[in-house]
Amino acid sequence: QVQLVESGGGLVQPGGSLRLSCAASGFTFSNYAMSWYRQAPGKEREVVAVISGTGGTTNYPDSMKGRFAISRDNAKNTVYLQIDSLKPEDTAVYYCNRPSRLKSGLPIEGGYWGQGTQVTVSS
Repeated sequence: QVQLVESGGGLVQPGGSLRLSCAASGFTFSNYAMSWYRQAPGKEREVVAVISGTGGTTNYPDSMKGRFAISRDNAKNTVYLQIDSLKPEDTAVYYCNRPSRLKSGLPIEGGYWGQGTQVTVSS
């Protein structure tokens, strides 16, 4: 049974940083690309980042480039999302995802999902 469990969210001031974690189980982790999505209040769920199974390739939508960094530790079956210089508009629920498929190097919505972790950026 595929299971994805996010952690690391919380309340942070603007300009701060967070490192989110996603612990995966129930599949051969290194065989699969992994991704992070987020959903802010009143907005659609959007992809933040994707990483290949080996960790050798990462990709981000243009809007996410610069402050977000995805990484993984296959020995720990864990994927991470580093967020720097947090802004209030980064407030969202962040979801770990194992995509069903990719299009143009980015995951399409679907596959397996974690429950999400709340990131709130406020002073």
